[in-house]
Amino acid sequence: MNYISLSDKDKKEMLDKIGISTVDELFNSVPENIKLKRLLDVPAALSEPELVDKLKEISGKNKNAGLLSFLGAGAYQHYIPVVVDYLSSRGEFVSPYTPYQPEVSQGTLQVIFEFQTLICQLTGMDIANASLYDGASGAAEAVLMANRLTRKEKILVASTIHPQYRQVIQTYTRNLGLSIEEIDFVNSGKINTEQLSKKIDEETAAVVCQSPNFFGIIEDIQTISDIAHKKNALSVYVVTEPLSLGILEPPGKLGADIVTGEAQAFGMPLSFGGPYLGFMACSKKYLRQFPGRIAGQTKDVDGKQGYVLTLSTREQHIRRERATSNICTNQALCLLRATIFLETLGKCGLRDMATHNLYKADYARQKINEVKGIESRFSGTSFNEFVLSFNKPWVEIESSLREKLIIGGYNLQKDYPGLKNCALFCVTEMHKKEDIDKLAEILDEILRQ
Repeated sequence: MNYISLSDKDKKEMLDKIGISTVDELFNSVPENIKLKRLLDVPAALSEPELVDKLKEISGKNKNAGLLSFLGAGAYQHYIPVVVDYLSSRGEFVSPYTPYQPEVSQGTLQVIFEFQTLICQLTGMDIANASLYDGASGAAEAVLMANRLTRKEKILVASTIHPQYRQVIQTYTRNLGLSIEEIDFVNSGKINTEQLSKKIDEETAAVVCQSPNFFGIIEDIQTISDIAHKKNALSVYVVTEPLSLGILEPPGKLGADIVTGEAQAFGMPLSFGGPYLGFMACSKKYLRQFPGRIAGQTKDVDGKQGYVLTLSTREQHIRRERATSNICTNQALCLLRATIFLETLGKCGLRDMATHNLYKADYARQKINEVKGIESRFSGTSFNEFVLSFNKPWVEIESSLREKLIIGGYNLQKDYPGLKNCALFCVTEMHKKEDIDKLAEILDEILRQ
């Protein structure tokens, strides 16, 4: 057994050692009037077979048979090869938390090194870290990094960045004296570059944008980077759907100085919101202000290949005031899954999966646009998400879809009041043509009522 409880003899020896006779004496400092002097009002314990039956009964209430979901908005359902679950669940991978002793943590360090290499290849940047909590905290860390590098306090953030990411940026910077200003979007769904050009000045530390942005639109990273660099500001690129990097030009080749985002799409199931995996990459010249840590490849005294922690600037390793990040948790297991996922698919496999997303989403957008009362809200080029505008209240349409066991798009009005009756839809390789046709058919029925 993995766990054997203490025997009465063990308990007596422990109590004798500390000089008391009963466990209750340990709580003598707790006032009598606040002690609960009865058993907890909870059901009696069940045997294992009874418990299994009870859980089956509860799960049977879920309406999951035939359920279709077209939600994205930063959390994406992609196919996960079986090998990812198998390899990542092996005991030697599950048990290591973090490579505190590099000499006996070679397997963990090798995985971290390979993950960093893969992120560099996808982003076109020089170095990558391992790792951050999630994409939202990664975006906030990138803003703080830009502030440290430039010594400037003005940050321009595109309103097309995921709303929750923007909230986390605001939370991180609220008491640090940084000024966060948002840039609007235009009819294409892209950032308003004219407004950006007017607001940016020599006091701007960074311009932060997302591509594909929250509306699914692909931004012109090169133009945004050029605008930033003309005022000696950094160009920070955020990505919530990393699969897009399998088909789009690496942001590092388009002038981005820092690339950060969420790697959930690389082998992590949705799992009711977590755990997720943040990543960050940047130019080598910014190494000393890079949050997280970097694993490196080297050789030992016998000339054999080995791995080490090359850089650790977290507060558990160095003086707190010199740390570049207060994030101390290592997302090693999530990082492992992402590494296995990417290396299983390979360069061509990742591109093929991204291409399937692109084509299926384009088919869905065109098919649904044929329905009277629906039209595309933005004209910009998209990847696997798109915004639709409805001539009836979206909340009513969404409710009708749920009755048909379809989870429709994400309601944009709560985050963007100007986008009334607009919803963000996501289509991935997991959706069949029949699923898309069914969605269009049911939407047509609802709007005809």
